[in-house]
Amino acid sequence: MTFDTADLILLEALQTDCKQTHKQLALKTDLSVTAVHERIKKLERHGIIKQYVALLDPEQIALGFMVFCHVKLVQHAKSSLSAFESDIMGLTEVVECFHVSGSYDYLLKVMVRDMAHFRSFLVNKLTSLKSIASTESSFVITQVQNTTKLMPA
Repeated sequence: MTFDTADLILLEALQTDCKQTHKQLALKTDLSVTAVHERIKKLERHGIIKQYVALLDPEQIALGFMVFCHVKLVQHAKSSLSAFESDIMGLTEVVECFHVSGSYDYLLKVMVRDMAHFRSFLVNKLTSLKSIASTESSFVITQVQNTTKLMPA
């Protein structure tokens, strides 16, 4: 899909605050309210806009301790990968999971209350999965950049 200036302005504005009215967006794009509505619907239909969400402050909900956990699997058969991915989907502490290249097979982003909560998660949930050979964890000291905003290249 090709994006014009108005599309780019809409995408940036909606990613900054998706609760803006069509009237507010019309003022930013120099389009009519109807045109803004139609463009947003088109972006949704094409799957450019996948969903609208509320981003929560982890500190405010007592989940401010972030850990990146590398996971190495026992086997690399398709069934092992599928089983691990299915198991991970059920762990609420895991907010992101990536199948990666390199020394490890997966990278997990884990959000917990504190070190004790992470230890409990690691011992009772993550390492109890049969498909895991080893893990290595890195604890976040300071978050330098965190954005959900994407813009077309």
